[in-house]
Amino acid sequence: MTTKKRTSGLALALKTSIVSGMTLLSRILGLVRDVVFARYFGAGLIMDAFLVAQRIPNMLRRFFAEGAFSAGFVPIMARYKEQHSDEETQQYVDAMAGTFATVLFVVTALGVIGAPLLVLIVAPGFVSDGGDFDLASMMLRFTFPYLFFISLTAFAGGIMNTYGHFGVPAFTPVILNIVLIIAAIWVAPMLDQPVMALAYAVLIAGLLQLLLQLPFLARIGALPRPRWRPRNAGVKRAFKLMLPAIFGSSVAQINVLLSGIIASLLPVGSISYLYYSDRLMEFPLGLFGIALATVTLPYLSRLWANEDKREFSETLDWSMKLAVLIAVPAAAGLILLAEPLVVTLFYGGEFNANSVAMTVLALQAYAVGLVGFSFVKVLAPAFFAREDTRTPVRIGIIALLANLLLGVSSAWYLLGHGFAGPHVALAAATSFAAVLNALLLYFALRRAGVLSHSPGWGALLLRIVLSNAAMLVLLIEISRSLDWWIGAAMTERLLWLSISVIAGAGAYIAVLIMLGVRPSQFHLRRQ
Repeated sequence: MTTKKRTSGLALALKTSIVSGMTLLSRILGLVRDVVFARYFGAGLIMDAFLVAQRIPNMLRRFFAEGAFSAGFVPIMARYKEQHSDEETQQYVDAMAGTFATVLFVVTALGVIGAPLLVLIVAPGFVSDGGDFDLASMMLRFTFPYLFFISLTAFAGGIMNTYGHFGVPAFTPVILNIVLIIAAIWVAPMLDQPVMALAYAVLIAGLLQLLLQLPFLARIGALPRPRWRPRNAGVKRAFKLMLPAIFGSSVAQINVLLSGIIASLLPVGSISYLYYSDRLMEFPLGLFGIALATVTLPYLSRLWANEDKREFSETLDWSMKLAVLIAVPAAAGLILLAEPLVVTLFYGGEFNANSVAMTVLALQAYAVGLVGFSFVKVLAPAFFAREDTRTPVRIGIIALLANLLLGVSSAWYLLGHGFAGPHVALAAATSFAAVLNALLLYFALRRAGVLSHSPGWGALLLRIVLSNAAMLVLLIEISRSLDWWIGAAMTERLLWLSISVIAGAGAYIAVLIMLGVRPSQFHLRRQ
């Protein structure tokens, strides 16, 4: 292994650790936020309405920001940085900033004006429910402008990531969680319609997140001077990549959206059950999968721009090893510890025992797909870095149709047969679609010849299976009943949940070490 090669591997791992650390802080505060939501607003009509009002700009954020924008902007930005002068790079940034902001402003204005229509499309079941539709429409007029601010925040983060600065963009989501917590606890009780405090908070948080980026962009000499330049060659290329990526990089979010549409037609609370369970599933996904994807996209883009295809393949193989090493035990742990997690975090106040049972079912169904979700985050950047956004679109359509057909048919079947939690079918269908999406992406990369595996994959998978088996046996042995968890004091829940998590993780790591797995085996190396 060359010194350069070792250094690049360690640098990539360090940057991933930085993003993971910032993401951990954000996810912890996100859990605190969701605990506050559960205690103060429960899992009923009011919370369902807010979640719909929040989901619409969040879904579009995935289209215009993290997913599609990163797929279109970052590879072009990396190419400019590697192959063009500083002046040309700045001109591209200025043109992209002005053009992108103008498009966002138009979309945002249309969204605010058409808020009732959007709610009707996303949650048609609200029309027949008392108060849901009007409340969600009113909140959406305040939450929709979040799209404008957060998409420009993602633009700023994409610039900093390309320059190798990952900490500030990864820290930014913390602001949203803090503002929402403050609004729920202190502002909401002062309003006639308390839940409106959350809508106001989303708007304020979006503005603060954007303002945070500006001084750091100025510090690295990359502060944009927005110009309307839609004919700029880089802008045209970026938007050309973004259009298919709007769909391809956001299939998981579209799946969640479809689940929400169907859930609005199911019993009241279904949207909330899916939200709380999805947030718990997103914790390990965001902590590692999204962090790894954030770091590897600009890195892979530079490698492809420099035609270093061998290191490109090795980096992708390295990412997959880390993903399987972490995602598999995380999924198994979520399934076994679903009841303790939901009770400890959410039970109490407006969140009752029935809410616990329904959320647990959805969490276990989502957890099954965690490995699929993680691999999509790892594999998709390999297409975007090569400026190939069409392949993920074709694959995404297949996964989307599978989710839609399976979700609709199974949900209505369960509802028609009196099953208490038909929403679980939607979570299961989303997980199935994620696994299918990951498999199709993987085989497409193999066929394209850009992904080859290093030796030892079979042995690694066997060791992971055995280590997970040991972890599951231990967790089953020390498990407590749902009634115990509901009846226990908060201190007892926290103590026993901590013991379970630490013991499970300890068993997994100990068996891995006993079977010969070492950190040195995860260094990037040449064949």
